[in-house]
Amino acid sequence: MIGIQYANLALRFLLELCALAALGYWGFQVKGGIIIKTVAGIGAPLLAAVIWGMFVAPRASMQLSGWMHFIVELLVFGSAAVALYAAGRHGLAGAFMLAAAANRILIYIWGQ
Repeated sequence: MIGIQYANLALRFLLELCALAALGYWGFQVKGGIIIKTVAGIGAPLLAAVIWGMFVAPRASMQLSGWMHFIVELLVFGSAAVALYAAGRHGLAGAFMLAAAANRILIYIWGQ
């Protein structure tokens, strides 16, 4: 059982990286010139990484508890799914949210 729990934590890390990649992908797909695409493609994942690092990461500078922690997670992962959907990757958006929801449920159940 310990191995499965570690695998769930590894999945969590991969989902975090996928969220950043999804936001970057969306940013470079937006309509507009190269400057807009570059700012969105770099800025969106950078903003998400800063928010995650400040509030959600295990060593976050401002630890949130309970619902506030969950809401920030939902905002970051939800924005990644919406970004994928907006970029025309509907199946990926659904798969990402399904994986993120299953991962979060298991984290809650196992108290990780």
